[in-house]
Amino acid sequence: MTLRFVGKDPESGDHGSPAVWVDESTKDLLLQGWKADGQTRRDCAADVSQPDHEAVIRVPKRMIPLLREALDVAELE
Repeated sequence: MTLRFVGKDPESGDHGSPAVWVDESTKDLLLQGWKADGQTRRDCAADVSQPDHEAVIRVPKRMIPLLREALDVAELE
């Protein structure tokens, strides 16, 4: 597996931060981010079970259109 580092949150300083990588062989995305607060996790758990320990996730290439849509929505706010 070869990971290509795309970038990290420029406002995060030198410590852990939201970051993005691409698995160059599968084109899957790997994301590192902050854990959501309890209420947000409960809201999300209404759709999909969310273990407390998750902080880095893999998102299949086929979900990239959904990520773009979510980013477009986030940029509008």
